[in-house]
Parts: sequence; structure tokens; C-alpha cells
Amino acid sequence: MERTQQEEGTEAILAAPAPAEENAAETENTAAVVAAAVQPASASEEEKAVISRQIASKWVKNSVLQQDPRVSQHIPETRFFSPANVSAMLSRYGKVVLKPVVGTGGVGVIMVIRTGAGYTIRHKRKVTRCRNFRSMMAAIGAIRRRRSYLVQRGISLASIRGRPIDYRVKVVKQNHVWVTRAMVGRLANPGFFVTNLCRGGTMLSSTEGIRRSLPKAAVRRKKQEMRNVTRISTQLLERHFPGVGQLGFDYGFDRSGKLWIFEVNTRPH
Repeated sequence: MERTQQEEGTEAILAAPAPAEENAAETENTAAVVAAAVQPASASEEEKAVISRQIASKWVKNSVLQQDPRVSQHIPETRFFSPANVSAMLSRYGKVVLKPVVGTGGVGVIMVIRTGAGYTIRHKRKVTRCRNFRSMMAAIGAIRRRRSYLVQRGISLASIRGRPIDYRVKVVKQNHVWVTRAMVGRLANPGFFVTNLCRGGTMLSSTEGIRRSLPKAAVRRKKQEMRNVTRISTQLLERHFPGVGQLGFDYGFDRSGKLWIFEVNTRPH
């Protein structure tokens, strides 16, 4: 059972002992991007207590989470970047997000929206309009610079005064127990579609974020939904990557209130 210590702060989420170590496949067909963690010399004592392993590849972590239907139903369709995959997903969803396979802080994230016969590209605060697929792919290539990328279904997030909001849930393992350190909202900087605080996003409590962006939603139920998905996902990731000591889950609710999980970080800020 969960042992709540503080609603918005620290709470125990998983008291079960760590699963036996497994040999998980940590390779992908484009690049070997799974990295074992190395503790920096400047790490604080608290960081050293929880940082033991990092998994860099978004694809690898996503593949693990897809194994449980209780989690996979919350994951937007994600594919490796290719012109064919970009075209197919734009045809299906009308909007996609392109993100580096390895990367944090929203760096290099691109949104592409199909607008009639043309396309709109958003990167940072810049908006580029392209008349055809070829020119759109050329513009993306100038940003991507041959880095390995993923294509993910674009989700129209609930917003506050036109600014999209998502949520970071951070959990760490202490004395063999996973505890929740934070569950906070991140409101995008005006003009940005990414919500990262390092990109000018504003932090607010998860309660306030849900209440203001989904006024008809039951706040407590939405927060419990994030806790439940976090608990199941943490079990999956620890089973496949023994030694991981902290996780940061990025969630968002779309305009209808459906919960989505966009990615997981093994060294969250």
C-alpha cells in the first residue's frame, strides 16, 4: 500500500523489495545509446545516494513501458524518425513531436503541424511555414543535424490561458523504498510549446495546474491516476534496469482529460 507522508512532497509509493536482476536488451537498430551512470565528482551526498544508473535512450525506456497495457494505453504512438514515418503519422494525427533519442531539457524538440497542403514547424519560439513535404523535411534537417530522432504523436495539451501545461512526477529510492519527491505542474513560457523550466516554464502545484486547466476534472482522481501509472512504470523499469535509483516521469492531460506519459528520465532535474 502507499504510505503518504506529504500530498505534494514526499510519499512512499512502492515498498516491495527490488526484483531480481535481469539481463535486459539495451540496444536498438540505429545506435547504441544506453549509458551506465557515472556519478559526477560534484554530486551532492543526497545525489550520490540515489544516482546509480542512467538509461539515456528514450526508445529503450519507452519499449519497456509498452510491455504493460496499463501503461501502454497512456503512451502516444512513437516511431523512429524517417521521412516515411513522419508522413504517415502526420496523415494519421495531423500533429507530431520530433525529439532526440538522447537528450534532456527540451533541447532539439520540434513540433510539426499539417495545415492543409502545407506544414507549420515550431522550434523554440520560431515558427516556420513550409509549402510542401520536401521543404518541411529540409527545415527539420537543419535543426536535427543528423542526430537520431523519434517521431511521437502530438497531443493537444490542456492549457491555462493558451499556455500548455504538463506534469513532472519524481521518485527516488530510499532505504529500499520508492518515494515520491515531487508532483508539480510546468506551465510553458508564452510562445513555447515545451514546458521545461530551463526553457522559461513556470512551476506550480499539480493541484493548481489541474484545477485551472481542467476545471471540470476531479483533481484528486487525476493525481491518483498519475501515482498509479508511476507505481506500475517504476516496477517495470527497475525490473529491466536493476540499479536505477531515481526516475522523473513527464505526464500531460489532453483537453478531454486523458492522461499521457511522454517520457521518463533516469536523472531528472
